[in-house]
Amino acid sequence: MINNILIKPFETTYNSAPFSKIKNDDFLPAFKQAISDAKAEIDVIVNNTETPTFENTIEALDFSGEQLGRISSIFFNLNSAETNDTIQKIAQEVSPLLSDFGNDITLNEDLFKRVKAVYENKDNLTLTIEQQTLLDKRYKSFSRNGANLPEDKKQELREIDKQLSKLTLKFGENVLAETNAFEMLVTDEADLSGLPDGAKEAAKQLAESKEKEGWLFTLDYPSYIPFMTYADNRELRKKLALAAGSKGFKGDHLDNQDTILKIVKLRFDRANLLGYKTHAHFVLEERMAKSPETVNNFLNELLEKAKPAAEREFKTLENFAKDTDGLDHLEKWDGSYYSEKLKQKLFSLDDEKLKPYFKLEHVIDGAFTVANKLFDLNFEEIDTIDKYHDDVLTYKVTNTNGDLVSIFYADFFPRAGKRNGAWMTSYKSQAIKHGINDRPHISIVCNFTKPTKSKPSLLTFNEVTTLFHEFGHALHGMLANTTYPSLSGTSVFWDFVELPSQVLENWCYEKEALELFATHYETGEVIPMELVEKIKASATFNEGMQTLRQLSFGLLDMSWHSGDTPGNIKSVKAHESEAFKNTKLYPEVEENCMSTAFSHIFQGGYSSGYYSYKWAEVLDADAFEYFKEEGIFNKDVANKFKDNVLSLGGTENPMTLYKRFRGKEPKPEALLRRAGLLK
Repeated sequence: MINNILIKPFETTYNSAPFSKIKNDDFLPAFKQAISDAKAEIDVIVNNTETPTFENTIEALDFSGEQLGRISSIFFNLNSAETNDTIQKIAQEVSPLLSDFGNDITLNEDLFKRVKAVYENKDNLTLTIEQQTLLDKRYKSFSRNGANLPEDKKQELREIDKQLSKLTLKFGENVLAETNAFEMLVTDEADLSGLPDGAKEAAKQLAESKEKEGWLFTLDYPSYIPFMTYADNRELRKKLALAAGSKGFKGDHLDNQDTILKIVKLRFDRANLLGYKTHAHFVLEERMAKSPETVNNFLNELLEKAKPAAEREFKTLENFAKDTDGLDHLEKWDGSYYSEKLKQKLFSLDDEKLKPYFKLEHVIDGAFTVANKLFDLNFEEIDTIDKYHDDVLTYKVTNTNGDLVSIFYADFFPRAGKRNGAWMTSYKSQAIKHGINDRPHISIVCNFTKPTKSKPSLLTFNEVTTLFHEFGHALHGMLANTTYPSLSGTSVFWDFVELPSQVLENWCYEKEALELFATHYETGEVIPMELVEKIKASATFNEGMQTLRQLSFGLLDMSWHSGDTPGNIKSVKAHESEAFKNTKLYPEVEENCMSTAFSHIFQGGYSSGYYSYKWAEVLDADAFEYFKEEGIFNKDVANKFKDNVLSLGGTENPMTLYKRFRGKEPKPEALLRRAGLLK
């Protein structure tokens, strides 16, 4: 065996990832060795002369490739949160190897014969519900990925998968490179009129760090959002908005248009090869929604209810901008600016007034306190495990008995090697093996405003809900309690995975929860009740427009993946404009294109799945009504949620789990009520 830190069992505290000892050069040989080892494990299953059983075939398969899984999680998480040119180059080499390995399993005829033998004998087996689910999932992972294809078609599938793995990586690399390449240096302080002091100070520090005079703004969210929301200089807002909206759409070496057309065509060809009408038909077979028709009906039904409200809100915003500044018409770079001004006028609520009550450390403690009151979890910051960057915080999570529940990593600030946005991920899955419940290692990654020389990291209210959202995902991972790793934690139907994250956001609007952590960073004063009331009152402000925006993304996703002639699409921009026609409020901006930076669907696994945010909102609004009825910290309701949703992962059909928690199926009225869209 090669001498490589990644190949041996990690001799670390809590078996945590040994980040400080890993060199970039370790990854490629480690991947090759781990793939070879995993293949050997598969060979043992295939060459077993005993009759195929659930234990010697299905279970053995689920526990195979453990080290490969850990290496992959470390590497690809670093590629998102702490990447560099070397890691990106390795990713391009490794992705086809992993794609080939995946196909080596699903297209292995002898292995499939054993799986099929167990599957066809399932009625004679005494299996738990979790085992039945695993058997069904494992059989489908073969049948849905080409196991029944003739040899020439299998080769075709391998080639498609290899190309797709490289193209999706390339898409993400281009978006990150575009984000990092843009800088807007402002040298006249008058051009910063309207910007909060904190945003100015951060921009000044960024300029200084790059040895520049003035104030530097980038496309990273903590820099971009405040500028678009508060800066009075309309021309500079336009400049920033055009830069953000034209990522991957400039016709240069970072252009993503051709990459998109290749990706959607290859996904379509792959689906056809497997006997499905479109990529969306293939994907949605394994979702709660089941079909593109259901998704499109769902999106259009919400659109019908939200559009009149959105158009009224847009008209109000237009009139406000006209009355305030004599604007003839609103452009996209005016939306956040005038929305914020109108919100301040209507509710006297300014994010800058709220931020002093949302010091990052207090909000983290607040999330931990909510988790403790609901689920009896305790969080202790530790310094005994490795981290991949100094910014990362590490915690030991325990239950009331002091038992280890999880290791938790939190990474909150933007860096050059980190992609935009916020996400939850895992470094180690939970599973029960040889009677030992092996606990998970979970991480959340965000991009919040860094502390400055004079101020700590103070969050906008939107950032507070983002932290709670990702922490909700993290709880889903931490509280996992299943036997099999592939059914653990967030390994659930994609349109169910957003329920734990979105439901936790609701606590951010409740007085009882806010009083636990929303205290002024200088005075210690608890957030005044009038501000809490204003937060609640403003929660549905421009909700019609927000809903329309989310629906437009879902419809764009479906337009790329549920059409049966993607090969005929010649223009990415024209296709996108057609998809957006029923959700359009602002004038078209020719220089901009959303698809070319739509990483969720072209890199992040949400293809044919973006609708799931809205789908899960129906679930979360319905679920939180239950908490509200019984009390937001009611232990019985919390235990039902923990026992039926958070801990059971993908062990049963999600609607079965939801109904066991709630006692009934969810109704969209709860969402419409919360959004103020019910008349």
